[in-house]
Amino acid sequence: MTDPTADTADNADSADTADNADTADTVAAWRRLAGTCVLLDGFHALKHAVRFGAEVPVAVTTDRRAALALAGELAPDVRKTLAGLLTEVPEQAYRSVVPRPHPTAVAALAVRPSRVAGLATLAHVPRTAPVVVLDHPRNLGNAGAVIRLAAGFGATGVVTIGPLDPWHPTVVRGGAGLHFATAVERLTADELPAGPLFALDPEGDDIRGVKLPDDAVLAFGSERSGLSAELRARTDHLLSLPMRPQVSSYNLATSVAMTLYHWSATGYGSRP
Repeated sequence: MTDPTADTADNADSADTADNADTADTVAAWRRLAGTCVLLDGFHALKHAVRFGAEVPVAVTTDRRAALALAGELAPDVRKTLAGLLTEVPEQAYRSVVPRPHPTAVAALAVRPSRVAGLATLAHVPRTAPVVVLDHPRNLGNAGAVIRLAAGFGATGVVTIGPLDPWHPTVVRGGAGLHFATAVERLTADELPAGPLFALDPEGDDIRGVKLPDDAVLAFGSERSGLSAELRARTDHLLSLPMRPQVSSYNLATSVAMTLYHWSATGYGSRP
């Protein structure tokens, strides 16, 4: 007489073997691509990247059902796409490929946009929105917050000058995946896009008396030392933000937000 539990046990073993093989294949694919792709750390980074057309070759989560429920609640427009992308893996496998696990337990790798395409976007004229320039920024999180702001305001792009990599994983995390919604490149001061260069500086004219044109290049100095001498020498207009006496400065992302809001509030050509 045959054991009625044997088939069930065999099927369970087969399912476990298949799951282990899927996990191994996914982890192997991740490790193969990690050196050349952009880390999307968390549900919101993946959501935004997908919305703005990123190519995502691998995406993982420790709880697929929870991730898709979150998509249904917060991003129903991309839920179907995420359902086709997300692979559930054990937490140990997830932690082995993600250096700082995100609370949403979602991560993905995306193909970085073509530099040629990014430069073409920045160079295209006429522009309907400014380019934001960060002159030797130091704080990775601040740079990410600026990219998120620029995407939200529909800026043409964000350019960094100096050693900070605007595609560093911490910057992408701070930008919530919105690098894919605007052009993001690192250039030298000599390579900045054409257009009138407005730089923020405490010695500049009050920004409230100036209407910023759509083709403006808006430059912001580093959090610690302000504008570099090289960029300051190239500036067409120095502008200052309103600030209470004895307050020394604003956070970099706050300064960018105030300036882009001023541009948007004083009338511009093409609203996002």
